[in-house]
Amino acid sequence: MEVQGCCLCKKGLVHHFLGHGGSGPHMEFLEQGQTVYSELYISTPPVLKLRLIRRDKDSILQHDNARPHTSRQTQDALKQLELTTLPHPAYSPDLAPSDYYLFLQLKKCLKGHHYDNDEEVNADVRRRCHGQSSEFFADGVRQLVKR
Repeated sequence: MEVQGCCLCKKGLVHHFLGHGGSGPHMEFLEQGQTVYSELYISTPPVLKLRLIRRDKDSILQHDNARPHTSRQTQDALKQLELTTLPHPAYSPDLAPSDYYLFLQLKKCLKGHHYDNDEEVNADVRRRCHGQSSEFFADGVRQLVKR
């Protein structure tokens, strides 16, 4: 079974952990002050990918109870796609453990670095995440069992 999830993080970074297909996780960086809303959420590449694999009954979409995830528009879209969802409370200690693994490692890499603007931060985050090996992401998935 493949667990797929979405996590909305501080500073406007939206990270979708959808596995690692050799190019790193899918990431979108929002402009400062921009928020995620239902239309944006259901049109992101990971959700679009779920549309393609929706016939795979073993796929589960994990997301928290943030407004874009619980809106009528999102719920209707997910129902139409016949997706099974695994809800969990926002800020739960079990919130997307895969994200905690990734962000903990990323935090270690970025510690002590200073950036002049958001574009530099975004580029460094992308470079570091996309530079990780498949084994790095596999370790994160294996650690889910420990939690």
